[in-house]
Amino acid sequence: MTWISIFTGKSGFAASSTAEDVTKGIDGTGLTAIVTGATSGIGLETARVLALRGVHVIMPVRNVEAGQKVKESISQKIPNAKLEVMELDISSLESVRTFASQYCSKGHPLNLLILNAGIMTPPFSLSKDNIELQFATNHVGNFLLTNLLLDTMKKTARESGIEGRIVILSSEVHRVTYKEGIRFDKINDEKSYSPFYAYGQSKLANALHANELSRRLQAEGANITANSLHPGVINTNLARNGGFFSVFLNVANSFLKNIPQGAATTCYVALHPQLKGVSGQYFADSNLNKASKYALDADLAKKLWDFSSKLTKSN
Repeated sequence: MTWISIFTGKSGFAASSTAEDVTKGIDGTGLTAIVTGATSGIGLETARVLALRGVHVIMPVRNVEAGQKVKESISQKIPNAKLEVMELDISSLESVRTFASQYCSKGHPLNLLILNAGIMTPPFSLSKDNIELQFATNHVGNFLLTNLLLDTMKKTARESGIEGRIVILSSEVHRVTYKEGIRFDKINDEKSYSPFYAYGQSKLANALHANELSRRLQAEGANITANSLHPGVINTNLARNGGFFSVFLNVANSFLKNIPQGAATTCYVALHPQLKGVSGQYFADSNLNKASKYALDADLAKKLWDFSSKLTKSN
């Protein structure tokens, strides 16, 4: 795990840098971003800081009422904030399709797609589409959402001349997964389900998704980058189902990142000019980091892409 550090990396930032630190002096006026999971934790902070920098932020949320309250709280502190709340349950493929259709019908451009929403280590259950819930929420929904919005992102990048960026939140826990990496034939196997390994599997899928997406975008010459990242070890409500892990976070809280620090890498990858043209990489503490051997496996990434395509087309 990446512990809090004041030592800066090559980017000039450190684990102790905040989202405001890494975006200082950056003008996001004219950009439009989607930030999933923006009602709490680092998603909320990401939305706030992007709005602070002038970005028009779309907040897809499962609970619209909660989303409106977040919008109001941000607007009270940033009167000129451009925020919009839309309904989305990322674990439901039907909801993803509805959201994407509604978004595209609005005619909004899309410069930044930040896939932040997720769940962590719940007891075994299936999504509405009969997919193990962590894999469905943390990967499959994001995969479909990205595919449905890609044409809009490509059009925006082409017409504006501004590089589009897709930012997928993974985790250092992507290194702690089942021995197969991704258990394609046992995604829904309740008997061998491990909440923590299944979480690691879904976070590995996030990194693989970013890498294969990057390869495909580069192959067609699209002016869009795709990267994944580890936000840091942060005691947010993501760990509410975490059992021992959530107890550990509560005990170790004084040594962990706070939420402004936790949102820093997301905002750095999304907005910083240092990363123009940088794609298919993994970041931590607002610096390049090396992902696991599984995450760097191009064949595994291609296999996951094909598997995810079949899941999303058949549901």
